[in-house]
Parts: sequence; structure tokens; C-alpha cells
Amino acid sequence: MNKRYSLLILLLCTGLFLFGLAELFLLRFEAGDVYPPYSSLRADPLGTRALYDSLARMPGLSLQRDFNANDRLPDGRETTYLHLAAERFEWVSMAPELVNEIDAFLARGGRLAITFFPETSEPHFRFLSGTNAAGIKKPPAKQGKATPNKSATNAPPKAAPLTPPGEKTPEHKQEDEWVSLKEHWGVEFGLVRLPAGQGKAYEPVSVVNQTDLPLPEQLHWHSAMVFTNVVPSWQTIYSRGTNAVVIERRFGRGSVVMASDSYFLSNEALAADRHADLLAWLLGSGENIFFDEAHLGIIETPGAAKLMRQYRLHGLAVALLLLAALFIWKNALSFVPPYPDEQEAEHLAGQDAAAGFINLLRRNIAPRDLLRVCFAEWAKSLPANGAHIIARVDQAQTVLEAESARAQVGRDPVRAYREICRVLKGKQGQPTGLSNRQDKLDA
Repeated sequence: MNKRYSLLILLLCTGLFLFGLAELFLLRFEAGDVYPPYSSLRADPLGTRALYDSLARMPGLSLQRDFNANDRLPDGRETTYLHLAAERFEWVSMAPELVNEIDAFLARGGRLAITFFPETSEPHFRFLSGTNAAGIKKPPAKQGKATPNKSATNAPPKAAPLTPPGEKTPEHKQEDEWVSLKEHWGVEFGLVRLPAGQGKAYEPVSVVNQTDLPLPEQLHWHSAMVFTNVVPSWQTIYSRGTNAVVIERRFGRGSVVMASDSYFLSNEALAADRHADLLAWLLGSGENIFFDEAHLGIIETPGAAKLMRQYRLHGLAVALLLLAALFIWKNALSFVPPYPDEQEAEHLAGQDAAAGFINLLRRNIAPRDLLRVCFAEWAKSLPANGAHIIARVDQAQTVLEAESARAQVGRDPVRAYREICRVLKGKQGQPTGLSNRQDKLDA
């Protein structure tokens, strides 16, 4: 009874453990914190799932997530492609194939919205000690108390380029193999540090609307990155002092929007600082909206089942299963009966008659009865006019009965058998049928 209760408790604990583990995984995937920041699959404050779900409820809009890593853009007509939380180093220069793909997407009338991952104060790399982000050596600090300059304090700081002049980023190839964004689109990236807050946090800054568009006059900006050396073809939508942070440019029937921050699209911003007019302007008038998830590392690898569903190969799969079943049936059972001459003769492989006789005796006669059975069978073969051997048969019978009267442990069937054979031979020494059989068995 105790073992039964112990087994029941063990099974119950195992079931509770598996249930808790499954619930933990469900909570993690429902929250989405296993996905990168600004992913439309992430439901915590750092994700953009609220924007995706909100747009999915609006009539007339078609939403899709792009998990393909083949650098192919959809049809540009009535399409807005959201490339959120982009890395700035990926847009300093690009492969010619990718540039051609983007140009074709814009020529078809698509709208490409690029928002960059919010940077705070420093780029991903540092230069030699004593230099700033632009590679310019800092002047030595003066001794004594510094006099604050109000005009210099209120003026916006000058943006420092993220890539030093004449120096390539380490993850890009030679210049002749890549297309520079500065030469192709006429825009560069810079950095204006955010004011430091409490601890290691940074305070957001205010950016101002520079257009007559029905957009918010000011926004809280959480990124230190700005756009510099912008050609006049770009329209500055929001700026931080003299540096643009949101720009737009028309390319034929299409357009490109670039924003140096992605915070205003996050779930936290939509809950605490939502600007629906800004989101509507960013998405444009396209009815098809794509969220790029592949550049965040969320890539869908197509398997055999997905390809079969995509190309509607269900009938082919059923046909292959049916063909396999027929093949197995055909090899297991012939549809046509074989011809008589093709039938194999039925035979059983065995041994000779003597071996079969010995096996028969071993299987059906106990060792203690073997001598008596053999003598009885031999007696049946005596001729009817065998009066001349009756005396010897009686003597053999006497030897058999004497052997049977012995105790089980004292019997010696071999000795008795030889004695019977000697009696049956008689003085003339003529062997009988039983002695012949004995000679054959001894041989």
C-alpha cells in the first residue's frame, strides 16, 4: 500500500512540474520578451505588438510579418514597409543588390519607413583615449573656475559623425563593392548626446515640427542620433535644434521616411505618449503594411510541410502515401496466383531413418522403460514356428525381469541389454534380429 501511495505522489509531482513548466513557457512567449526589442511579436513595453494588433483591427488594411532573409521587398503598390530598430552601421553603405531592390520597390510606389534603434550617448566603438567621436583630440582643461556661457549652453551641440572621415566601418567591404548612403541618398548620421539623468539614465529631449503638416508640434525624443549633411531633396519633418531627426524624401511614385528613434512606436509609448496623427503619417496611404522581422534575427526556415501547404501539394502527398501502400501490398501478396509449374515442391529437410528412430525413442519412451519396450517389440517379430529359440527367449525374459526388480538407483540397462543379447545368441553364436539392431546402434 505504501509503494502504491509513493508511486501516486511521484506521478502527481511529475504532472505538476510539467504543467508549471508549460505555463512558464506560455507566459514567456505571450509576453514576448524572448524576442528582440521593437519586434511586433513582443508584448512588453519594448515591443511593437500593440501597434500591429491595433492596425490589424482596422478595416481595409492587410498586415503581414516578413520573416524571409532573402532581402526581397514586396510589391510596392499601396505598400508600406516598416523597418524598425535598424542598426545605423547597416545603413552607412549597402550592397548593390540591396540598393537595386530598394530602388525598384520605391519605383513601384512603395513607402519605406526606417526607424533606428535609439542611441543614448556613445557609438558602439571608441577611439583612442583623449579623442571624441569625431577623432578630434580634446583640448586640455583650463585651471581655475570656469565661467559659464549662457549662449553656448542654450545652443544645440554640433553633431559628431559616427564614422570618422576616411575610415570604413569594420563590417563593410571595400568601397568599390558597396554603395554609400551619403552618395546615393544624400544623408549621413551624427550623434548629439542626450542630457544625463539620475544614475545611468538619460533624459529625453524635445524635437520640433518644422512643417505645416497636421502633426504634434513637439515630441519627446529618446535617441542621440541625428541626420547630418542632408541634401535639399529631403524634407525635414522634426529637428533637434539645427539637426534633423525625422526626414522624408520622394523617389518617383514612392517615398522614404527615416527617423532616428523608434521609441514612439513602442508599446510603452502607445500607452503613455501616443500620437495617432504621427503614426498615420508614418504609415502613409498604403493598404498593405509589412513589419520587417528578419533584420531583427527572427527568420522563418521553411520546411517540407510548409512548402507543401504553400504550393498546395496535399493531393500529391496523398497520392504518394497511396502508392507506398500499394507497393507494400504488391510485395506482400501477389495479385495473380502462380502457375502450377512455378510452385515449389513441398518437402521437409530431415535426417535418415536411424536418426529419426532414435529421436522418436528419446521423445516418447522414458529411460527406465526403454529395455522393456524394446524386448516386447522384438518378441512380436518372432516367427510362429520358432520353438527352437523359446528356451533362450525365456532366459532373456528372466534377465529382463531381474533387471526390472532392481531398485531405480541400481539398474544398469546397458549391462542387462548386453546380457540378453548374449543369451539370445546361444552356444551356436548365431545372432538374432535384436542382436543385429544392437550392433547397428553400437556402430
